[in-house]
Amino acid sequence: MNKELIVNFTPTGMIPTKETNPNVPISENEIIDDVIEANELGITCVHLHARDEKGHSTFKAELYGRIIAGIKKHCPDLVLGVSLSGRDFHEFEKRSEVLSLGVDLGSLTLSSLNFPKQASLNSPEMIMALCQKMNETGTNPELEVFDLGMINYSKYLIEKGLIQNPLYYNIILGNISGLQLNASHIGSAIADLPSGALWSLGGIGSTQLSANSIAIAIGGGVRVGIEDNIYYDQGRKELTTNMNLLRRIHRLADEFERKIMKSKAFGELGFYNKFRN
Repeated sequence: MNKELIVNFTPTGMIPTKETNPNVPISENEIIDDVIEANELGITCVHLHARDEKGHSTFKAELYGRIIAGIKKHCPDLVLGVSLSGRDFHEFEKRSEVLSLGVDLGSLTLSSLNFPKQASLNSPEMIMALCQKMNETGTNPELEVFDLGMINYSKYLIEKGLIQNPLYYNIILGNISGLQLNASHIGSAIADLPSGALWSLGGIGSTQLSANSIAIAIGGGVRVGIEDNIYYDQGRKELTTNMNLLRRIHRLADEFERKIMKSKAFGELGFYNKFRN
């Protein structure tokens, strides 16, 4: 068991809107304010999605840059991750543009997959190109896993020298075409990870609380935030805020006597950008 709990904060995502949950941070200032408040409460790293002036997801480094600058002004030690998602943007130039900012983590989904209403396209060529670009920019991959094949593909990337230790995986449960919230799926995924890898469990929708609780109980980390879950309750009646989700994680961590891993400690394990000053 890792005594310290990794809390990977996912405040915005690509899907939640003000219509579905008015508490989702969309504007630059809203995202900055939520991350600063979360950092004061206690998180380990943040996984950022930027939105344009219409609230749509964007790949633009200019917009990400303003958000990152605002966060760094108040949270200089925070490990900052960004999305390189293949849901909305399929060209390498768009997906990799944000890496020019020298971010600490870049999400790397390890295969194509289907969500309920949309596909995330991640060809072998795209995955390898993103790995190469992250190696050039000093960015560490935030390895996103939705099924066992993705874990196996990460081992192929290790053999090719495209990714290397330290390794951090998000195992995301509850997607219709992936790993589900049950003991056999969770146990198989964790057992199949490379030796020494750090990992967190995330859950989509109503699976988030159970996934986080299991991870806290068995020594993993958590991925938590409105990106994956807009409700606070399992019955999906009470819309949540990011802070309410995080405060619950802190209460659960206290019950299991697990301290939140400081961001600086996580960064110094090797998850800061390799060229960070």
